[in-house]
Amino acid sequence: MLLSISFHFDYLPLMVVLGIAWIIPILLSAFRLRKVPSVIVEIILGFVVGHYFMEIDADSLHILRFLALSGFIFLMFLSGLEIDMDQIIASLPRRKISVSRYLSNPLLVGITHFLIAMLLSYVAAWLLSGMTEIKSVWYFSLIMVTTSVGIILPVLKNRGEIGTRFGQMLIIAAAVADIFSILLFTFTASIIKSGFHFDLLLILALFAVFYIFYQLGQRMKNIPRLKKISYQLSHAASQINVRSIILLILVFVVIAQYIGEEVILLGSFLSGLLLSAFLHKGRSLVMIKLDGMGYGFFIPIFFVMVGFEFDPAAFQEFESSLYLFLFTLLGMLFLIKIIPSLIWQPLFGWRHAISGGFLMSSRLSLIIAAAAIGLNLGVITPGINASFVMMAVLTCLLSPTIFNAMLPVKVLEGKKTIIIGGSSTAVLLARRMHLHGKKAIIVEKEEKRFREIKEKGLWTVRGDGLDTGLYREIKLKPEDYVVVECGEELVNLAVSSLLRNEFLHEKVITRSGSARFEQKLKQIGVDAVDARRVIATAMENMIIRPTTYYDLVESFENFSLDEITVLNRDIDGRQVKTIPFHHDAILMIVKRGHESFIPHGESYLRIGDILHVFGTETALEDTRKKVG
Repeated sequence: MLLSISFHFDYLPLMVVLGIAWIIPILLSAFRLRKVPSVIVEIILGFVVGHYFMEIDADSLHILRFLALSGFIFLMFLSGLEIDMDQIIASLPRRKISVSRYLSNPLLVGITHFLIAMLLSYVAAWLLSGMTEIKSVWYFSLIMVTTSVGIILPVLKNRGEIGTRFGQMLIIAAAVADIFSILLFTFTASIIKSGFHFDLLLILALFAVFYIFYQLGQRMKNIPRLKKISYQLSHAASQINVRSIILLILVFVVIAQYIGEEVILLGSFLSGLLLSAFLHKGRSLVMIKLDGMGYGFFIPIFFVMVGFEFDPAAFQEFESSLYLFLFTLLGMLFLIKIIPSLIWQPLFGWRHAISGGFLMSSRLSLIIAAAAIGLNLGVITPGINASFVMMAVLTCLLSPTIFNAMLPVKVLEGKKTIIIGGSSTAVLLARRMHLHGKKAIIVEKEEKRFREIKEKGLWTVRGDGLDTGLYREIKLKPEDYVVVECGEELVNLAVSSLLRNEFLHEKVITRSGSARFEQKLKQIGVDAVDARRVIATAMENMIIRPTTYYDLVESFENFSLDEITVLNRDIDGRQVKTIPFHHDAILMIVKRGHESFIPHGESYLRIGDILHVFGTETALEDTRKKVG
């Protein structure tokens, strides 16, 4: 017998935990509570089931705690992965710092935001120590200063503000807070546990491993043979990319364990940060698989177990001052983020600055993890630990709600893509535009289909594409693209003709199914997408160049092609080789007047040239700043 398997393990507790994780998204969807973070409900329901409906034996509890720890590790890994290293590197100052350049630099403002918040947090912790016993004011202040990129990013994404200047300020400020908080937690916990000891320097070994793996990865990713093997083994039973990433996480976690248990937080976070540097924050197919593993299995177990092990009896240590302490703590958690956010006022105004401070007050996984570590170290009491778990729940519910209430989404304002017709193609296009951080509004005539699309969380307007009043209602502007996707050629032609003749709108796109119909569209000045040609080209690419095709399709959110006009006079007359383009940007074609050419290092750029640049969103933004 090659393998001896024991069947004596009790799977009932695990089934209950996963049953809770399964039912929560369904309930939130059924009751139309999609804006409520599911992890909050997982904690609450885990508490209810664990304390009132079932008891778990010691062996099963031990297994669930192991799986919960694995979920926590996965969560920290994904937190690191959410941080776009390209954006941070692109924000590094390269010129002499002036007041205006300082205020417009997201990284410098983010660091300043964190330092002010850290100072306020320490003062707040010291004040709270007068209300209850706080054994380490410094560690308490570190818990208070945390934030949650995992909450901030989806909120901005749903609003289409990821690519805006305001959105970038918030994202990088949250990323800086996450990085600095985890570093300070790790060193502080090690000092509390072992004092100032030589072993403290071992934490630097993790950064040495990070650097070594980064350098190896940079060299290995350009080896054609390895790329071919990776592609061949990335599907079906091998899943080599997923296995490689899991191994990477465990390498950092195991090294961290040898240094100290409190270092696991940093180890798992660094593994995600390392992968982010290679994937440029793109959601490729391998990342979809990792999200499935994490949010589909391990992470829900972590949050359900947080609720299961939440002990309300710990609040008894506050006696009659409980509600005053909780109310004061909640108020201070908001203030230590809102006050530093006032530095954004000169750029965005008071409303944006204060609302940004409320969103920065969101706290989730890191505050729970830091409180649990502090409890194990004996620097915070069970009552304070329970208070921070409650604060995680409250801030995740209140912060996004207040932010959205203070800054209602103005869907019809600014540049947008209007899609006439609610077909499955239209929905897919809207989602893809949404993933790129672009506004997309679907116009659907039928009420049933309109409601179906709206329930998917997409911006939808009920109306008829042949109604001229519709376009005034949705504030059609010359810079808006209009995609006509009504399902029937004649209807598409009628809507396109209305837009061209009545509104003289130039940016109209629709599909064509025949050469005759395409000719009609060209006659009225409408861009046509030949469905037959697109399908044939896709099939051709799958046959002739399958690796390239799948790489582009599976990472469409990562790479984009953009047209950037040269407006910077410092670029006028310079050779391409003298311009420090971002390393993830490729200059493909230069259009000058009616002519286009493929540039090389000796080519000169002129004012008015249109550059066709392919690369990551960060690289494209960097190129716009340099040449625009």
